[in-house]
Amino acid sequence: MAIIGGGPSGLMAAEILIEAGFKVDLYEAMPSVGRKLLMAGKGGLNISNIDSNDVFLSKIYGQSKQMKLAIDSFTPSDLREWLSGLGIETFVGSSGRIFPADMKAAPLLRKWVHRLRTAGVNFHMYHKWLGWDENNTQQLIFNVKGERREFDVHAVVLALGGASWPQLGSNGDWVPILAKQDVLISPLRPSNCGFDAIWSDYFRNRYSGKPLKSVSVSVSRKKGKDIRHKGELIVTEYGLEGGVIYTLSAILRDEIAENSYVMIYLDLIPNIDKATAINKISQDRGKQSMATHLRKKLGIDGVKAGLIRELVQDSCFSNAEQLCTLIKSMPIKLVAARPIEEAISTAGGVEFTELDNNLMIINKPSVFCAGEMLDWEAPTGGYLLTTCLSLGRAAGMGVIASLDLRIDDI
Repeated sequence: MAIIGGGPSGLMAAEILIEAGFKVDLYEAMPSVGRKLLMAGKGGLNISNIDSNDVFLSKIYGQSKQMKLAIDSFTPSDLREWLSGLGIETFVGSSGRIFPADMKAAPLLRKWVHRLRTAGVNFHMYHKWLGWDENNTQQLIFNVKGERREFDVHAVVLALGGASWPQLGSNGDWVPILAKQDVLISPLRPSNCGFDAIWSDYFRNRYSGKPLKSVSVSVSRKKGKDIRHKGELIVTEYGLEGGVIYTLSAILRDEIAENSYVMIYLDLIPNIDKATAINKISQDRGKQSMATHLRKKLGIDGVKAGLIRELVQDSCFSNAEQLCTLIKSMPIKLVAARPIEEAISTAGGVEFTELDNNLMIINKPSVFCAGEMLDWEAPTGGYLLTTCLSLGRAAGMGVIASLDLRIDDI
């Protein structure tokens, strides 16, 4: 039994299959497994979320019956229990996000790989998958440090990731391989990514890298309902990124693709209603500057004050109603998603219509797919990683359910 790809999905599929008694060989193009998981955990590994299943599923774009089956059978609660069995205790943060007790990814990955090796999983590093032998559909072809090697397999789980952070191993090279096999693949696109806006040189140089905390972002859509989310984001030299932007990235990206831009509206003081803000700003400020007046009355300073100066015309500062209208709904035009190489994850991939309920490619028997290489996307906040793990588990279970093979032969 072969697994190609050593990310969370591939490792989870390996665990399910080795526990079922299969002989498992895991092939990875990079020098080590789990490199993207380690990168994701640099700022504190957010592994899941305590949302109910219905709420959890609502955060996923590209839902399918296979996706629901996978998450229903391995919920965030199940994930916490699995982590506990690995010796990793977890806690729930104030936002409902689930973290390892030490917030780190490295101990989790180290314990997991050790358990898999001890159970008998054979790891093969520096094995870049090239496809199948044209004359033998059970023979996998790899480039191993410049040499071509072939391996005969009865079945394979592909867990090859998307195309974000390609330096860590996921570069989308598998797309033409499967396309050649007549597998339908939705184009890979950036997800959980930043977006380009047009800043002045002064604003860019002064505020790049500064967080915009406690704001609310609304999206104006050409079609469908407007959407509003509260949280934090970051000003960058090119535009905006961060939690709220990542949550909205699928909508923002698709609006830009259809209309060449999208308008978002920032509420810089979401906890103060407009009438109250107008009343506060209308009070006599004496000899105070407007910047000082805004800081004292509305708590606006730093990058928020800079954003007001960047986007509000001078004439509005003498009109409290106009100024507060803009403070509560600051228009920002986003013109492009950042390149896929910079994104945290990707959308697109193998379409679920190509797979049966066991995640096996219908026209490629004994070939299963898992993880980010499938056509779905989810925001950060635990949704992305949990779904990858759930899909890896589902692919492993799918192999067990689908293959009528003697374990000794695999």
